[in-house]
Amino acid sequence: MIYFVGAGPGDPELITVKGSRLLSEADMVVYTGSLVNPQVLQYCRPGIEIYNSAGMDLSEIISLMQKAVQEGKKVVRLQTGDPSLYGAIQEQMDALNAVDIPFTVIPGVSSFFAAAAAIPRELTLPGISQTVVLTRIEGRTPVPESEKLSELARHHCTMCIFLSVHLIDTVVQELLDGGYSVDTPVVIVERASWPEERVIKGTVSTISKLIKEAGITRTAMILVGQAFGADYQPSKLYDKNFAHGYRG
Repeated sequence: MIYFVGAGPGDPELITVKGSRLLSEADMVVYTGSLVNPQVLQYCRPGIEIYNSAGMDLSEIISLMQKAVQEGKKVVRLQTGDPSLYGAIQEQMDALNAVDIPFTVIPGVSSFFAAAAAIPRELTLPGISQTVVLTRIEGRTPVPESEKLSELARHHCTMCIFLSVHLIDTVVQELLDGGYSVDTPVVIVERASWPEERVIKGTVSTISKLIKEAGITRTAMILVGQAFGADYQPSKLYDKNFAHGYRG
């Protein structure tokens, strides 16, 4: 059996209990070495096979895992954050299905959760935003026309923009084209939950200059929206004058 395990955003304690247990039981681990904190591997038993997939292509990864399963080994494919977000997991699952290799997926803590915790701010504030858009700007990976950043920005909700900080000038222009005002709060969280985590706060008009001065070019989350600075209406959940099924 192959287990796709979300390693979390960086802090080795942010892997799930189930994920850490599977690492401790694994005979072989294939991890995304370019992004996964190697300290997460501390949960593995001594002497097991551990492979860094950063330099491998898809066929090499699948062949490695297929051989291990055929030898009766328990395999963990360790992916950064949660495997379902920008994890290139679908092509791996499809390739395993094609050769009848069983697998299952264990979710993980995404970097956008860790980024929100680092500020710390709630992403969904009453009266401000009840919607969170998870997206990325177009780079070498194309984006459907209807999902261009400028189109999504027209909703003016909370946005978590992955894999785009190296194109910050383009991001800013797309946000402006979508109608965000120049004073809309923008927060950059570099390496959320890692020891070297950095938080840069600004606005649509100032953030590009700020992160260039900070030298941030990769491994950072861009958070955009009034949820990071505006006044809001307190939740009805704890309002003493609001009755619900648990409070009459």
